[in-house]
Amino acid sequence: MILEDNQNVVKPRNSRAARPKVVYQWTVQDVQKWFDYYVLYGEKFLQHEIIGRALIRINENQLYRMGIINQDHSQDICREILKLRLKTYILEFRDLECNNLYD
Repeated sequence: MILEDNQNVVKPRNSRAARPKVVYQWTVQDVQKWFDYYVLYGEKFLQHEIIGRALIRINENQLYRMGIINQDHSQDICREILKLRLKTYILEFRDLECNNLYD
């Protein structure tokens, strides 16, 4: 399992609560922090300069082309990316709901 790094936290405008930085705004370094669990493959993501916007679009075929040929690892990585994508969508929906409340 890949663990999320709480260092990618920013304070949104008009809110006191800290929330994670939106994934599609992540830099290569942010992806590396998130990807620390798979030490074997973190370097591959760094070599390909994978940023957050690219990370949430990666599939198993792309991982294979990057050199991640172990199918179990590839599936684990894709599962964690899917979780990250879902968390991003949830945050975006919450933002939309909050914006609609104040309109």
